[in-house]
Amino acid sequence: MTAEDDKILRMLRESRVIAVVGASPDPARDSHGVMAYLQRHGYRTIPVNPACREPEILGEKVWPRLSDVPERIDLVDVFRRSEHAGAVVDEAVEAGARFVWLQLGVIDESAAVRAEAAGVPVVMNRCPRIEIPRLLEPQAIDQPAPGPAD
Repeated sequence: MTAEDDKILRMLRESRVIAVVGASPDPARDSHGVMAYLQRHGYRTIPVNPACREPEILGEKVWPRLSDVPERIDLVDVFRRSEHAGAVVDEAVEAGARFVWLQLGVIDESAAVRAEAAGVPVVMNRCPRIEIPRLLEPQAIDQPAPGPAD
């Protein structure tokens, strides 16, 4: 296993709340499919998209900005073009996110350096829908996400 794999495993195991920046209500979009996949694997997802006109995506309230989300975010998963990723990475750091994940094709080295300097690990050009089966399955995530009280 590589050092990058170790970092990815840490992110996946230590995260429970994942903000999906660029989430779409359109089931044909990758952000929608990845968000649904994360939910099926026990993560709480929070869609973030200022242009979304739907009040919810996959049963979760849509927020316009990371700074508007009223709870702690463990990981920010970025579905934005590379030229817009830096601003999202900076906002994630400012919002107190523990980790930042830039999706396949999303690369911003200078933003990653800034985040890492602030103590926020970054993964670029990867997808959790690929990395979870590769690194975690058939293992289970260490602890299931907490559910509503019965």
